[in-house]
Amino acid sequence: MFIKDGVCYAGQLEPGIRVTEAEPLRGGMLLVTFSTGEKRLFDTTLLTGSAFAPLSDEAVFRNPVLFHGVITWNNGEIDIAPETVYRESYVYEEKAI
Repeated sequence: MFIKDGVCYAGQLEPGIRVTEAEPLRGGMLLVTFSTGEKRLFDTTLLTGSAFAPLSDEAVFRNPVLFHGVITWNNGEIDIAPETVYRESYVYEEKAI
């Protein structure tokens, strides 16, 4: 756990990792772009605990807001550290169609 800019985060500080874009997809998946330029897939359905329960509501899930490089929902009531999103996400490779 660490505190940066007055915000408390779970996990370890990984300098330079911030979320620059979070695009909701089907099935609770997010296509996340990081400050490194890398895109990864993150499965929000694997988030446990009552704090994340509102994400099962499609209206909540489909409206993420980025706050200082952190993905938040529900007016900031739900958030997840970019380090966690990165560590628990999957490599995304764009394919030409």
